[in-house]
Amino acid sequence: MALSRHINPDRLIRESKEKKSNHHRLTGTDSDSTSHPYGARYGTASIPKFHLPSKGANAQTTYQLIHDELSLDGSPCLNLASFVHTWMPEPADKLMMENMSKNLIDQDEYPMTQQIHTRCISILADLWHAPSTHQAVGTATTGSSEAIQLGGLAMKRLWQERRKAEGKSIHDPGPNIVMGANAQVALEKFARYFEVECRLVPISVESKYRLDPKKAMQYVDENTIGIYVILGSTYTGHYEPVKEMSDLLDEYEQKTGISVPIHVDGASGAFIAPFAHPKLLWDFKLPRVVSINTSGHKFGLAYVGVGWVVWRSKEYLPKDLIFELHYLGSVEYSFSLNFSRPAAPVIAQYFNFVHLGFEGYRAVAKDDLKNARLLSRALERSGWYTVLSDIHRPKVGGILHKSAQTIGFDEENPENYEEGLPVVSFRFSDSFQESYPEIQQKWIQILLRTKGWIVPNYELAPDLEKVEILRVVIRENVTESLVDRLLEDIIEITQDLIKQESPANALNLLGSHSDKHRKNPGKMDEGSAPTSSGTYSKQC
Repeated sequence: MALSRHINPDRLIRESKEKKSNHHRLTGTDSDSTSHPYGARYGTASIPKFHLPSKGANAQTTYQLIHDELSLDGSPCLNLASFVHTWMPEPADKLMMENMSKNLIDQDEYPMTQQIHTRCISILADLWHAPSTHQAVGTATTGSSEAIQLGGLAMKRLWQERRKAEGKSIHDPGPNIVMGANAQVALEKFARYFEVECRLVPISVESKYRLDPKKAMQYVDENTIGIYVILGSTYTGHYEPVKEMSDLLDEYEQKTGISVPIHVDGASGAFIAPFAHPKLLWDFKLPRVVSINTSGHKFGLAYVGVGWVVWRSKEYLPKDLIFELHYLGSVEYSFSLNFSRPAAPVIAQYFNFVHLGFEGYRAVAKDDLKNARLLSRALERSGWYTVLSDIHRPKVGGILHKSAQTIGFDEENPENYEEGLPVVSFRFSDSFQESYPEIQQKWIQILLRTKGWIVPNYELAPDLEKVEILRVVIRENVTESLVDRLLEDIIEITQDLIKQESPANALNLLGSHSDKHRKNPGKMDEGSAPTSSGTYSKQC
């Protein structure tokens, strides 16, 4: 038998099953009617994977079976790979359950829900300094992906209208959009799905792994519909310099007469910057910013399923993107990509606005950044890791940046540090790689997973794809105690890898890694009890 042949686990299970017998050969009773141990008491029939079962099961049985299967998922609390929020207070959970069946599009049927939707848009417009908050223009979306498509579509339509008014072609050579090579896939999806040339600006260490505004200008021409500027790169958490990009586009317009707008992808940063970095210029205070999107289910602190897009004013949302709907006895207006959407996540977002207020959001943002700085400093002090993100580095200028111990330096004020998301991106230091070239960084990810942590190891964006990074997103539920435990596990794993004599021995850690090095205050040290006397009362 060839060892390399493909083995189908489904086929192995199917062929290994026992043949069913409806009656016991001795008692003649139906075997399905007897009491079964856990796992079989819900029924002995197999659950089909690829077709509907001929008969259904009762609700409790179905719940238990699916619940048990889902227990194989990772823990959302320990999922440090995702920006998506995973916890809300119990009253918010209750509110969502009460409104789980509502469809946001049914405006006439659920008028109060629509009022809450409108309030959220106005609150965001005010937070981002839109000219008018009482007549704010925006909508809830499924997430930032849909919001980005809408922002891009609006810029494309405005470009088309301008070209037609000038008597120029909209097809030859066609529209383009400029963004950094570090752009999240949703931004590239817009370009591909809506037939816009995607011009990716190379990133570099010097540009801090993000869009370089000066390089970006080399890609701008009369067919550029706009520039996506990201407030918080998903790779390293760096904010892209919106103000610098805006200033360069102002100069470009003065020279050429061509106006190129900016859409800010604030998927994460639009809910961090207003609270942690209020002096930073990135939003509608800059006239060139025409639209902003964000994810309510990231640092907006709502459960997954809600995003937002807000325009500077109604003139930046072309009328042909707005649909007038005569639906269910009323006239409604829609400018989203999909029709039906759950109302519960929008209500959860409003709950946070009322419950937390400005000070509450600021407190969460400050705490997230504080814990991210803690992890960053600890990793760098180990000597084994280099941190690529910069939110733990004091700002250059003003206060001496070489020492965070300078008199008058408020270590807990995020405004004294480089702006960015509460993200820690790190890699093996150069000295570590030189000393232990046989140790692969991806082993850290694998070994952390054996302890429950989900920490991704992946390549940087094009032009720096040879650099691999580990990334930790510090969300509200990632407390200081969890950071402490995570660091302990990272250090322990790294030490164990160093101790191995070869890569083959290092891989043995995948099967044998334990908590042998961890101190447990509630457990006696080995040797605390007398030597075993041979009875069952053995040493602890």
